[in-house]
Amino acid sequence: CSKVWDFCGIIGDNGKTVYTSGARLQDGHFFPYSTLNFAENLLRRRDEDVAIVFKGESRIERSLTYKELYDQVSQIQQALLDLGVQKGDRVAGYLPNIPEAIIAMLAAASIGAIWSSASPDFGVQGVLDRFGQIEPKVLFAVDGYYYNGKEIDCREKVKEIVSKLPSLKKTIVVQYTKADISAFNAETFE
Repeated sequence: CSKVWDFCGIIGDNGKTVYTSGARLQDGHFFPYSTLNFAENLLRRRDEDVAIVFKGESRIERSLTYKELYDQVSQIQQALLDLGVQKGDRVAGYLPNIPEAIIAMLAAASIGAIWSSASPDFGVQGVLDRFGQIEPKVLFAVDGYYYNGKEIDCREKVKEIVSKLPSLKKTIVVQYTKADISAFNAETFE
């Protein structure tokens, strides 16, 4: 079975033990001592084929190639490292299902940081209940989102969330509704 690991081109250490059995079939484990970084494996392609296609409520459409995805993840990873984010630190996303959510998650995972997210339709207390427990160093938040043809502004909710998360070193705002195309914009709410 280690040939499957090799055939798939998995980047990582397979741990040399292919399988350990358990009392029942479902208790067995393949590659129980393996280690890998799934971000590294997902980002190994850097060509011009399309990696992500996004369409948001018929207002915003765009796609990213594997090269563009890799480059953007690399930029955000570097920003996280510059902020002192290390393996085991927590990074949170208060984002809708947009490419920037994937980019931020992959950047955090590439460092070994722990990613947690909440949809921007969560209320402030729901977000604080989730993120307050993990004490994130960095928060990626969206300025707003579209729902059922309406633009929903999140900026006031983001300000309140940020004011109640003392662990945050930085909030990075994704300009989604206030820009022609989504973009990361470092912004700190006081």
